Amino acid sequence: MATTITIQDIADYEGQEVTLKGWLYLNTGKGKLQFLRLRDGTGIVQCVAFRPEIGDETFEALKRLGQESSLILTGTVRKDERAPGLPGGYEVGIKQVEVVQDAVDYPIGPKEHGVEFLMDNRHLWLRSSLQWAIMRVRATIKRAIIDFLDSSSFLNIDTPIITPAAAEGTSTLFEVDYFDEKAYLAQTGQLYNEANIMAFGKVYCFGPTFRAEKSKTRRHLAEFWMVEPEMAFFDLDDLMAFEEEFVSYIVQTTLRTRRAELELLGRDLTFLENVKPPFPRISYDEAVERLQAIRETTDDPELKELLQIEWGADFGSPHETELTKLFDRPVFVYGYPTQVKAFYMEPWPGRPEVCKSVDLLAPEGYGEIIGGSERMSNLDVLVEAINRHELPLQNYQWYIDLRRYGTVPHSGFGLGLERTVAWICGLAHIREASPYPRTLNRMWP
Repeated sequence: MATTITIQDIADYEGQEVTLKGWLYLNTGKGKLQFLRLRDGTGIVQCVAFRPEIGDETFEALKRLGQESSLILTGTVRKDERAPGLPGGYEVGIKQVEVVQDAVDYPIGPKEHGVEFLMDNRHLWLRSSLQWAIMRVRATIKRAIIDFLDSSSFLNIDTPIITPAAAEGTSTLFEVDYFDEKAYLAQTGQLYNEANIMAFGKVYCFGPTFRAEKSKTRRHLAEFWMVEPEMAFFDLDDLMAFEEEFVSYIVQTTLRTRRAELELLGRDLTFLENVKPPFPRISYDEAVERLQAIRETTDDPELKELLQIEWGADFGSPHETELTKLFDRPVFVYGYPTQVKAFYMEPWPGRPEVCKSVDLLAPEGYGEIIGGSERMSNLDVLVEAINRHELPLQNYQWYIDLRRYGTVPHSGFGLGLERTVAWICGLAHIREASPYPRTLNRMWP
């Protein structure tokens, strides 16, 4: 009797009769042979029908099967180094096939399709081998994030998605009606995590966050997942040391467990293999100097225009891209101007115009994947910052309380899951890093 297995385990069943359940990814033939590429969610394997063995009627029925037909297939596993698939090197000699459904006129074929068409059919596009590989990498990255934090004595605490006030500035909030009161979809769980660390020391939240930026760049989504660790008794140096260990673990774990998927995506793994501590660290001041030097020496007028920057301005994508070209792994840029960062970031000693912030920029033009800082721990400094940003003080009384009762130096950061997936997979646009992306002009399907 045949054993029902998944494709990812096929190497364990060489020479045995097995049953596979899945969908027809590709159907081609040559003479008395018909090649059915079957996928089941765990892998893809080539299954071979030989007319004299299965009979003319079954053979002709297989030839007519449409892409994405659902099948239950039984046959013998054979080792063949030439056999395509993931994992490759094995094929199945078909003995019996049950057609669950013969799919007709599947809209996504081997031909080229425009991005908008594919996004309109995202519910089907996810079945393609490249999108399938991206989602498997995404799942591994999520698991690596959780495993690292859990093994580092962090406690996972869920923070609210509906909040009464802004945390990252009021210009990017999605407003909702909360029983006739004004409320917002959360930009971050950080402020709540600052409360949580006073009870638990080290915590993290991991879930969806929302930014109403009217941006069409390849790095922005309106809804995205973010992991936000927060740590008591951590200063900025402690924070950077932790971040480089964290990101290195994520990348190296993904390389080890999803190399086949990354290779299927055509990813150049060179930069990923370099992602190991220590990461270079430069100040915002030095970064501006380096950008100005690049601008002065370049012969490209377009680049010269894009890199125009004065001290005090935030970096855009072109600035981050050029900075990361100078290094072979992610780079920390710390000490940003206070005016371009959130209200809660600790001022730099002796330089109130600078805050104890740090961004981690990924190489190859992927830009910021982590934004973090040492947080304000002094009550009077925090109240002054809230007033300076013209935020309603009454909405932050609970947050101010944290500085009244047992305040300590503390730090934290947010890592965007989709940006990290896009970087590790080498994607041209962040929308492919989300199963159902929400962008400026899209919330379907």
